[in-house]
Amino acid sequence: MTTKLESPPAIVTQDVLRRLLRYEPETGHFYWLVDRGRRAKAGDRAGTVNRKGRRMIEIYGRSYVAARLAWLYMHGEWPEHQIDHRDRDRLNDAASNLRSATGKQNCENRGTRADNRSGVPGVHHRPEYTRPWLAKIGHEGRQIHIGTFATKDEAVAARRAAERRYFTHKEVIT
Repeated sequence: MTTKLESPPAIVTQDVLRRLLRYEPETGHFYWLVDRGRRAKAGDRAGTVNRKGRRMIEIYGRSYVAARLAWLYMHGEWPEHQIDHRDRDRLNDAASNLRSATGKQNCENRGTRADNRSGVPGVHHRPEYTRPWLAKIGHEGRQIHIGTFATKDEAVAARRAAERRYFTHKEVIT
């Protein structure tokens, strides 16, 4: 038996969330447990994808990022910091893919930029130089020059070593 959406609470809690939605930790998908009129029926997948590529779920007139709701659903409290997707896929809200992270930690888990031709963050090719491979890393608001190298492999190895040094909290994701 399904019920209609009830009057809004002051804040969405884990209890309220569990009365409205079912979360599948393996897939990261949310499903409505209640009818939402013409918008959605009980059993429908919840949320829509916004322009930034994140799934948003509206509860009592307020939009929430599904990853943050997943954290609340699983842990019983709102995340202390941002939610980082370990695999960098904003739509993969599986519980095992989410972690609470500071803004700095979240930035350290960024992928390569669209204009990066080396395929490795912080490694750049400059063919006009004798040692054409440059490695650098951002840390505490500044760019640190790691060095220049004759081969891409050397530059990548130096960048990975710098990540281990400067990103001590980081789970290595390749």
